[in-house]
Amino acid sequence: MMKPRMIPVMITAAITAVVLFGGWAIYNQVAVAAPLEQVMNDIPGVVASEKPVMNREQVSIQLELAADADLKDVYQSIASNGKAVFGDRKLVLSFKNDKSKQIDELWNNSLFEVAEAMETSTYSNIPDAMNEAAKSLKDVTVTTALDETNVYITIKDTEAVKYVVLPRKSTQLEAW
Repeated sequence: MMKPRMIPVMITAAITAVVLFGGWAIYNQVAVAAPLEQVMNDIPGVVASEKPVMNREQVSIQLELAADADLKDVYQSIASNGKAVFGDRKLVLSFKNDKSKQIDELWNNSLFEVAEAMETSTYSNIPDAMNEAAKSLKDVTVTTALDETNVYITIKDTEAVKYVVLPRKSTQLEAW
């Protein structure tokens, strides 16, 4: 029986690994990430986006939005225009929010009421809770919107904007 030569076997294994993983990386960039980035850059209100991270269950995208962006429209545009790329995966958007003590205070003060409204599916209580918490703060505006899948909350003051997307499906609530 012939003994296999180690150097040719190792070289063949290395070339095979490079071709397989390199091909996967090129496919991921050209067929998946690039079309999603193009979709995101064409949406009004999106200032910048990072490369999407995809796995079998979800697509995660980090966005920077303009201060006047309509959160619901941005989410729905990405969901509908990107559907061909990510299929039935769950879309998870995260946002680069500027820090504002006033906005954080408002969100923390209204978090219990928002969580309760989400848990009991009484979504009409969310705008009331947010606006009640915003009354005592100067130059703060709250915008809420709703569709069949999410609740969208935008909190603005003179310094910063905070965007929050809450899924309507009953899942274990986390700290936002």
